[in-house]
Amino acid sequence: MFSDVGPMELVTLAVLAVLLFGPDRLPEIIQNVAGFLRKVRELSESAKEEIRSELGPGFKDFEFEDLHPKTFVRKHVLDGGGNGLGDGFGLDEVRSALDPRAELAQVAEAVREAADEVPQDDATPGSAAATHVDLRKP
Repeated sequence: MFSDVGPMELVTLAVLAVLLFGPDRLPEIIQNVAGFLRKVRELSESAKEEIRSELGPGFKDFEFEDLHPKTFVRKHVLDGGGNGLGDGFGLDEVRSALDPRAELAQVAEAVREAADEVPQDDATPGSAAATHVDLRKP
């Protein structure tokens, strides 16, 4: 919830709280705020449970975080989600088609073969045969 609040901001808030409310009333204010947050959390949990019960027994494991678009895509499309959606889209074939490793291996092999075909007697340092490799397909 407050993952982007750094230690300096927390110190600043603490100093402001002491200045605004005073050291005598600060424990009472903290208790009131903690109680309010506790009640809001309880209200939220009870609302979630009520929605789950209204949806029926098929949704007992339903999590509201799953409604976030990124979570939904990751769970149901990319990972498959246990119901085969990931397999139905052919994502493995797409991943393998976009993987450049096979083509890079072919290019590397062609370069090795071309380097092996260069005659050693013509490949003196500084000559054109030593610095030029023909990579065109035959």
